[in-house]
Amino acid sequence: MNKPISPSAGSGLRQRFIEDMTTRRFTAKTCHGYIRIVAGFAAFLGRSPDTATAEDLRRFQVHQSELGMNAPTMNSTVAALRFFFTQTLDRPDLSRKLIRLRYPRKLPSVMSPEEVARLLTATKCLKHRAALSVAYGAGLRVAEVASLKVGDIDSARMLIRVERGKGGRYRHAMLSPELLTLLRAWWQEGRRQGVMLPGGWLFPGQDPSKPISTRQLSRVVEEAAQTAGITKHVSPHTLRHSFATHLLEAGVDIRVIQVLLGHAKLDNTALYTRVATRTVHSVTSPLDKIVAMIGAEASAGG
Repeated sequence: MNKPISPSAGSGLRQRFIEDMTTRRFTAKTCHGYIRIVAGFAAFLGRSPDTATAEDLRRFQVHQSELGMNAPTMNSTVAALRFFFTQTLDRPDLSRKLIRLRYPRKLPSVMSPEEVARLLTATKCLKHRAALSVAYGAGLRVAEVASLKVGDIDSARMLIRVERGKGGRYRHAMLSPELLTLLRAWWQEGRRQGVMLPGGWLFPGQDPSKPISTRQLSRVVEEAAQTAGITKHVSPHTLRHSFATHLLEAGVDIRVIQVLLGHAKLDNTALYTRVATRTVHSVTSPLDKIVAMIGAEASAGG
């Protein structure tokens, strides 16, 4: 995990910028990214970023475009600079000059229920199987799985507490009876191995005082997919995508899925309607009804 950034790790404008992000509970990864972006903008200017003008921002975005920077990266730059100018410099007039780019979103890769079953079966290590089962069974992001502690499992209310989701938001994820049974089996095995520390990580790394890394979980998924004979590209996030798609295909309301995934915008959840093939197959085409109507009228006329 990234080490948290201390507000004292700098002075002046940089320190104020860090304090503003820390106050809003940005993750260490986000803080590092925002600092890198603002530093890059300052290097482009050749002077302190608090002296920037609207024309400077326009030139910077033109420069990024000329370098061939993709739309998601440019939009991340806009997010960092908007925060810097709006919150740290109190210059919202400049932040409004920044332009976000629209771009077609790629459809998420999704496994079938049968492929998920093969993937989990191919995962022989109980800790790894439990971790991947949480990713699929509760729809958690890989960083959320890695950050879980034993105390986050609320068996009384059948909930999983996700303390620091994306954007620093807190939420509750679902805890199914089967997943609880698997987690209890891993907890008992972890205690037997001496790696399950009191109040510690649910999925400890090689050093039990630290959580398993997201990179390790990614390797586990890739190796399990290869063993299971799954040829499509599979990552821990594929399990989350599959969770959402399978719920949608089962008829769960999309707004409920939005809450379970912790999406701030329904648009993000709605993307799964484009890959929920069973939902498409379950719909009767209006043409079929018209053809049936024509047939009925023909039979009546005959």
